[in-house]
Amino acid sequence: MSQLAVPALILVAAATVGAGATPHAVLLRTAQEPVPSSLNECPSATLPDGDVCVHLPSDTTSAPETPEVSNAHHDRAGKYVVYDQIPRRPDRPADYDAYEYPIPPGMPGGRHVMSGYDLDQPDSRQRRGRHLSHVGHGGVDLPQKMGTPIRAIALEHQEGPSEVLFIGWLFGKTVITRHSLREGDRSRDYVLLFGHLDAPADGLVVGQQLADGDPIGTVGNTSSVDFVHLHLEARRVRDDIDLKKLAPGLLIANEVSVVCDPRNVLPLKAR
Repeated sequence: MSQLAVPALILVAAATVGAGATPHAVLLRTAQEPVPSSLNECPSATLPDGDVCVHLPSDTTSAPETPEVSNAHHDRAGKYVVYDQIPRRPDRPADYDAYEYPIPPGMPGGRHVMSGYDLDQPDSRQRRGRHLSHVGHGGVDLPQKMGTPIRAIALEHQEGPSEVLFIGWLFGKTVITRHSLREGDRSRDYVLLFGHLDAPADGLVVGQQLADGDPIGTVGNTSSVDFVHLHLEARRVRDDIDLKKLAPGLLIANEVSVVCDPRNVLPLKAR
């Protein structure tokens, strides 16, 4: 079956069973929804309906609370390291290019991500190399030209503005922002790490509140001389942690925050 485009907004179903039964959820087709060559390829959070994929209704007010999962790998010295991490939720698209990022795409075909999150993978499948300081990758690497502006980004289910938590040297020149997200029945703090910057934005200060699109800095290669890119990492802060009392290096310590597949929290692209 060839790729097709589905006309705009069609009511799919509102079935009832017997007198007085509660209607099933109503599913809506979005405008120009591409139809996969096989309905087995319908993306996450959709189901096949005839020759199209329809989106399942979801709670748009909060994200489900995803538990952390333990995993492990051998570090560069051969030590077996156990850590916590939060894998991608099954309702979130696997395709990295389904999401918004703080810089424009810098790869062929309008793609963003050169190296993705792999701390949920077995040891043998995690990123490692002679020139890499760490085994495994807890974020996404976004190639772009030196000096490209980086903008603040509001995460899915974020409440209020984000806050600048740190400006300094961590992953090269680094900015860390704090975000409060509605998750389950409560607010949870997350941090976003913007690494390898050429420079933070002029006038950016710790404690500053940021709206979506405010300047963070510019893309660079500090502590990554051979690769100009933005390292973007998301972490969920553990309960009862006062981030403002911690030294910068502890912000990303396993006992303080849990590394998270960024696809759980990045906003989806508008359809």
